[in-house]
Amino acid sequence: MAKQLNLLSTGQVITTALHTEMQRSYLEYAMSVIVGRALPDVRDGLKPVHRRILYAMHELGLTPDRPYRKCARVVGDVLGKYHPHGDQSVYEALVRLVQDFSSRYPLLAGHGNFGSVDNDPPAAMRYTETRLASISHEAMLADIGEETVEFIGNFDNSQQEPVVLPAQLPLLLLNGCAGIAVGMATNIPPHNLGEIVDGLIALIDRPDLPDEKLWELIPGPDFPTGGEIVGNSGIKEAYATGRGSIVLRGVAKVEEIPASRGNKRRTAIVVTELPYQVNKAGWIEKMAELVNQGKLEGISDIRDESDREGMRVVVELRRDTNPQAVLHNLYQQSALQTNFGAILLAIVDGQPRQLSLRHLLEEFLRFRERTLSRLYSYQLAQAEGRVHIVAGLLKALAGLDEAIAILRGAADGSSAKIALQERLGLSEVQADAVLAMPLRRLTGLEQQNLQAEFERLSGEIEVLRRLLGDRRELLKALKKDLRGLKRKYGDARRTRLVSEEVLRAERINREDAKNAKVEEKEEAVLEFSLRGYVRRLGNGQKGKKVNGLGENDCVVQVEVTNTGQDLLVLTGGGKVYPVGVGDVPLVSRASGRGVPLVSLLSAASEGIISQFLLPDDIDAAGLVLVTRLGRIKRLALAELAGLSGRGLTAIKFKDDDRLLAGRVVSPGDEAILATGGGRLLRFRIDDEQLPVMGRTAVGLQALRLRKNERLVGCVTGADAEENLVLFSQLGYAKQMPLRSLRRADRGGIGTQALSFSSKADALASMVLVPNGAVLAVTTDRRLLQVPIDAVSATGKDGTGDRLSLLNRDEKIVSVTVLPLGSS
Repeated sequence: MAKQLNLLSTGQVITTALHTEMQRSYLEYAMSVIVGRALPDVRDGLKPVHRRILYAMHELGLTPDRPYRKCARVVGDVLGKYHPHGDQSVYEALVRLVQDFSSRYPLLAGHGNFGSVDNDPPAAMRYTETRLASISHEAMLADIGEETVEFIGNFDNSQQEPVVLPAQLPLLLLNGCAGIAVGMATNIPPHNLGEIVDGLIALIDRPDLPDEKLWELIPGPDFPTGGEIVGNSGIKEAYATGRGSIVLRGVAKVEEIPASRGNKRRTAIVVTELPYQVNKAGWIEKMAELVNQGKLEGISDIRDESDREGMRVVVELRRDTNPQAVLHNLYQQSALQTNFGAILLAIVDGQPRQLSLRHLLEEFLRFRERTLSRLYSYQLAQAEGRVHIVAGLLKALAGLDEAIAILRGAADGSSAKIALQERLGLSEVQADAVLAMPLRRLTGLEQQNLQAEFERLSGEIEVLRRLLGDRRELLKALKKDLRGLKRKYGDARRTRLVSEEVLRAERINREDAKNAKVEEKEEAVLEFSLRGYVRRLGNGQKGKKVNGLGENDCVVQVEVTNTGQDLLVLTGGGKVYPVGVGDVPLVSRASGRGVPLVSLLSAASEGIISQFLLPDDIDAAGLVLVTRLGRIKRLALAELAGLSGRGLTAIKFKDDDRLLAGRVVSPGDEAILATGGGRLLRFRIDDEQLPVMGRTAVGLQALRLRKNERLVGCVTGADAEENLVLFSQLGYAKQMPLRSLRRADRGGIGTQALSFSSKADALASMVLVPNGAVLAVTTDRRLLQVPIDAVSATGKDGTGDRLSLLNRDEKIVSVTVLPLGSS
């Protein structure tokens, strides 16, 4: 048996703390992803994979004037020489460089199927072909062989690759970039080449140019798919701080078109441009889904009439439908309006930095100035070396007879070289050039050509020395290059900029239309069922009993309003969504269940907690929010006025907390909270006990909870002469006068108000003695109507009366109050 190796005795094991090794290894991994994969370099605006693709194609000679080559060949070269990762990731990066709907100025030209705005996948790399686009060949790679940038070894040191490409344009801003690293992300929007060049030239001429003047030259991003940018506040924030939210809209107009059926004409909304990176097919599918769910009204047909000439999606409207109202709903509920979260993050001197627009441009100008200096230094060295050789040739031709005699009398090349240096005063390089000169250079024409070349090189050397010696001349050359690229590759802006005034006018028109709608509409009655359904009763059904809710369901809330108002729906996730009363389907038959209220919300919810209408005196009222883990806050109802379809966050949570209740309160109201352990806390709702807080606040401590204890009930607006009814999970219930519960301060421990005969029991719910009946919901999904007369009134002590309503192992889950007339 072989002798085992004793590593511990060799001194090769280094003891390291686990947390230290984990920290070091994670930081190395994070920086590798940040610098070497996910984030672009501020100088050429490229990630390593894009830079390697362009350089590999440059080495393959795939210039714009050469034939296309298979993408598989390009991907193979990139993988084998520079990028040791998956071939699919390289091909996906190559595809994006070709797509004119992904890049504002595509760096590669493609031949074949490279995908579409409908998110169609590109063809396999063995079918598609590519080559360099003119802009990348001229503005990114033209000077790469003239020592303009540093080169480093590839992954196995078998090849050399550039650290950065000698970009003549700030591709980081022209094409934008998106990437997710470890703990950070970048999302830079594309811009117009002409505007960026104008901004660069302005900064060269005036380094202290105010930001406002710079933003006039570069008013905003310019996306390849066009669209509209709504307002400029988000643009200014992004340009000033490096982070901001830019609102994008598709371009839509109202047209009269022939109806899809019949000879009549219909009004339609025609969409010709979508926001950047919106999937057209997915957007149409989502729009059809909203129509089928009843969330988008007034639409009779949706057709995609896009072709090679451009995009055209026709949304045909029903008769007597307000097109502007439908368009507004499309903006609010679909991807026809999106937010582009701009994050101007890039690698600067090997480190990730969030930059403003000015800093991005200044970093590029510094890089371009260094690149030009290296280029001119290289060209100067080349020109000086060549002019030195030409001068030696001219000197040899001037003493041609002596040179021939030297060559004729020399024993070999070495002695001839030494003799030429000594007798004609040539340098070693010049002597080598004379010895290598062919006999045809002795003709008179060749001598003239050499003289002309000497004069031309002397002029070039003078110009290059002036450029390198005078920074103003260097900057002039830089501006000249920029203007030349602008003339050749600049184009018109595609994305329109919509001012704040237009938005304000739209908002006023919507308010006017809404007010007019309120005046036109009549009263409506909303009925909400225990199982989460809602239905609307018209004037003819008002006061009548409408059946059809089904077994184990009943009406638990009735609201009288009009169809021009909004119903506010509060969800367990702490968000508030508006639902137009007119959007609730009208019950037209003698029986109708209605629709699930959750289906009318514009986004998926985490369970509906309550629904309410805003009171007339919105400034005086407030909304009290209570969570299961004992947090409470009061929110001003004025913050919930005029909500958009996307809803609004009313409260933030800590840990795994969720909303228990939401109650509309008035000044002077009280709140009574109940825990599962049978404790109650009563306190006044005022600025001292419960001040008004902002939407993002998590709230204050409502009362102190024991371990594994939760809040189970909340009552507000109570009258001291009323009674509370407490229900336990095992079916015990009792009434107690509210005045027997002393008023305390918020955050206290409360008063024990219900005892339990079993450790397995707990408080299930608490309600005020109602005018109607009380309905208990059990774990067997049964609905049990509890007569209040059967529940005796006692004080704070005792377990209450056992209600003989439950089956074996059945428990009460919740209790609700039935309105008068419900059953």
